[in-house]
Amino acid sequence: MIEDKLHLLQEKNVAAEASGGPARIDRQHSEGKMTARERINFLLDEGTFEEFDKLKTHRCTDFGIESQQYPGDGFVTGHGLIDGREVFVFAQDFTVFGGSLSETNAQKVVKLMDLALKVGAPVIGLNDSGGARIQEGVASLGGYADIFLRNVLSSGVVPQISAIMGPCAGGAVYSPAITDFTVMVKNTSYMFITGPDVIKTVTHEEVTKEQLGGAMTHNQTSGVAHFAVESEEHCLQTIRELLSFIPSNNLDDPPRIACDDPIDRSDDKLNSIVPAESNQPYDIRKIINTVVDHNYFFEIQEHFARNLVIGFARLNGQPVGIVANQPAYLAGVLDIDASVKGARFVRFCDCFNIPIITFEDVPGFLPGVNQEYGGIIRHGAKLLYAFAEATVPKITVVTRKAYGGAYCVMGSKHIRTDINFAYPTAEIAVMGAEGAVEILYRKELAGADNPIEARKAKVEEFRDKFASPYVAAERGYIDEVIEPRLTRRKLIRALKLLENKRDANPPRKHGNIPL
Repeated sequence: MIEDKLHLLQEKNVAAEASGGPARIDRQHSEGKMTARERINFLLDEGTFEEFDKLKTHRCTDFGIESQQYPGDGFVTGHGLIDGREVFVFAQDFTVFGGSLSETNAQKVVKLMDLALKVGAPVIGLNDSGGARIQEGVASLGGYADIFLRNVLSSGVVPQISAIMGPCAGGAVYSPAITDFTVMVKNTSYMFITGPDVIKTVTHEEVTKEQLGGAMTHNQTSGVAHFAVESEEHCLQTIRELLSFIPSNNLDDPPRIACDDPIDRSDDKLNSIVPAESNQPYDIRKIINTVVDHNYFFEIQEHFARNLVIGFARLNGQPVGIVANQPAYLAGVLDIDASVKGARFVRFCDCFNIPIITFEDVPGFLPGVNQEYGGIIRHGAKLLYAFAEATVPKITVVTRKAYGGAYCVMGSKHIRTDINFAYPTAEIAVMGAEGAVEILYRKELAGADNPIEARKAKVEEFRDKFASPYVAAERGYIDEVIEPRLTRRKLIRALKLLENKRDANPPRKHGNIPL
């Protein structure tokens, strides 16, 4: 008798693990894609996956769909370990109804997210779906909304990561958009609200799926995604590495690791990375890579708004978030895209107790009609708001330019940054010396016997008097002017000082960031 029951259980498990059958699995493989279960097994520590709702089936009776029943209903959900830490994961199975969302499998995801919120563990979604299941009508749409609500309630409480490993269209794109990080696979994944066929009908524009919503479109142009990877294996490895920098929930500290990179390691080449001429470019990543543990910087959104660099690194084994102007691209100026990119990242770090290190070399906000019409004032204010609101340890290093309002925004002392360093090459002023002289001495220079030499002298005078770190240091806006080669030791020492920092914002429901 018991053998019969065990046999029945085994049969049901086998049926659930068969997905949509061998032919559909072969087709998935032929397109260079894993099945849902293969993805989960690759992502998680070996043998740690525990599945929920494996035998759940849909209840729809319309359009003849009642005769098509697959255990699990096209979603695989459960929990397991990544580097020994608990995570929750759901994967859409494209071999079953095209991975479409139904009322039933939406309930599976909702159950998963509710439990993740209770136990304080990250949620990872592996998306490969044709969208809402048309046969179910509003029931499937309601399932999306139920998931969206959990995305919002979980935001800032547990990390949420989305992998786009196939199609993601219509209402399906909003859940990944709410999550903290989105990884897309080149050539096999895409996201869009409306597909190419509908666009052609409505606007008469012809565009391919890849052009409209491919991995590079959303990593380079829209900024919707954070990583563009070469393969599904690379995608899942990226998620594992990303999680190594962030805590399981908003009450935990980021996971520290043992570090054998000397705390007091100095590097003389730092003294010469910043050019003597302020109009000469350099790659800010050379400074970042030299300073952080084992010279390793995990960059995020590297293809989007390249005038600002963001990402994670470690200092003495402690994860930190890094925000840096990039003088090698658009002179490191702040524009709309860079402001939004930086603001979102700063707020993530603040949510999850990750200290923020800012490397500042910014000539200001990008001028122009397009920027003004696009709302640079409002978008630039997002970055200001994010830095000012953040209560995690904040350390800023001014490497060169810190001009105008951009000086204030990029982690200045005035918006509660804890420790502010500057290199001797720092120029902290309302604007560059050349522009300032044109405004301040216009009449005087016009009447000079030798306007060119007089202008040159005034530029040098202004630069010496105002465009240096020492005036700001005299007022306490810069805590210390440091020799660049000592940057690593100074940052690690400052992080140790701020280890038990406590700060808070005024009691309120929430602020009203200028969206």
